[in-house]
Amino acid sequence: MSTEQSEKLKLIRDSERLKSKEIADLIGVNYYTYFGWESGKSKMPMEGGIKLFKHPRFRKYRDWFMFDETDPATGQIAPALAHSGQEITTSSHSDQKIG
Repeated sequence: MSTEQSEKLKLIRDSERLKSKEIADLIGVNYYTYFGWESGKSKMPMEGGIKLFKHPRFRKYRDWFMFDETDPATGQIAPALAHSGQEITTSSHSDQKIG
């Protein structure tokens, strides 16, 4: 199932540890325009997507954003915080002490 465009923008921003204003400045769009895309109040037009994915910092997310596909061999990844794996995310507890 595909993730909403606005949610994907949030995942990219969180993964890059940026604020909405920082992304808007990086790609050369008005903050309120970008915020509208990320909040889901408006859809990002093709021109906005081109600006976002032409930027070297965000190019790696292009295939994931558009097609829900990744290809790490070609540098196409999902954001680190994107949930694209199995539903169970627990691990067993170890009593080993660290440090």
